[in-house]
Amino acid sequence: MKMKKVFAMATSMLLCGAVFAGCGSEGGSSGSGGSSKSLIKVGIINNDPNESGYRTANVNDLKATFTKENGYDASFSYSLKNEEQINAAQKYIQDEVDYLLISAADTAGWDSVLKDAKDAGVSVILFDRTIDADESLYEASIVSDMDKEGEQAVEWLKSQNLTSYDIIHLQGVMGSAAQKGRSGALTKTAGELGWNIVVEQTAEWNAEKAQQIVQSAIDANQKFNVIYAENDDMAKGAVAALDKANISHGVGKDVVVMGFDCNKWALEELKAGNWNYDGQCNPFQSSYIVDIIDKLEKGETLDEKVVIMNEKGFDASTITDEDVENYGI
Repeated sequence: MKMKKVFAMATSMLLCGAVFAGCGSEGGSSGSGGSSKSLIKVGIINNDPNESGYRTANVNDLKATFTKENGYDASFSYSLKNEEQINAAQKYIQDEVDYLLISAADTAGWDSVLKDAKDAGVSVILFDRTIDADESLYEASIVSDMDKEGEQAVEWLKSQNLTSYDIIHLQGVMGSAAQKGRSGALTKTAGELGWNIVVEQTAEWNAEKAQQIVQSAIDANQKFNVIYAENDDMAKGAVAALDKANISHGVGKDVVVMGFDCNKWALEELKAGNWNYDGQCNPFQSSYIVDIIDKLEKGETLDEKVVIMNEKGFDASTITDEDVENYGI
């Protein structure tokens, strides 16, 4: 049991002993058969639910799990800005939550607020994204291996043995763990093999912004044969620009299209041969978090500090209906 709860119980017992009309009295609700387990108070800080299909699935998974029926008093905050997320964390600490769950917009800048949480007896669990902070400041981190996601995608692209590599690189929100992992792999390999990055620009996970970036490249008559989009929504926006310009894309066509997250509609585009590759990013993390909270509530030691989920990469030439059904979000 967490120290903060032990202290609260001790204080409550002292008050009951001093005021007989209080806890356990005839008119109280804590007598025989009337007691109820207190709710675990949780503050959940996440990115904007409308950021992408992945994020919508992630948010819905958390909302379905952290309910009063399941024993939680949960509050939710959303922002794509690190400063706003940190402000929300400070408020939750002041509200004396038991657990602070964070999917950080940026990997940097969290040390101070995590120290405040530790001093206040608030347990921090990271999910979805890593941060640059000492491991002693959080209980556990449940994450995708964003570096591996990028490496798998780039290895697949290398295996296509294109006669040339002229790439439009659509980046996610700069500084996020997903952006850094997926960008890092491409930047490294492009430098080693002499691939040409025609355009490299953030579309902040947004389809419309991605469409505008690709349309600008088309209007400028820039030569490209690969779209490396760091999420499905940006890949969708890129394809909209290609379609508008009557540029073919997908298996055996003029432009290779790559996305990440494995939205069901994106995997269907892959199955139809309109896209070429999609990298999985698992949004369903609440069960992992609940398992950790259960162990901490029982005073148990966690098996591991960092829980990394296994994820796949899908190729249009090998994806099956079962893959679409089983892995589409």
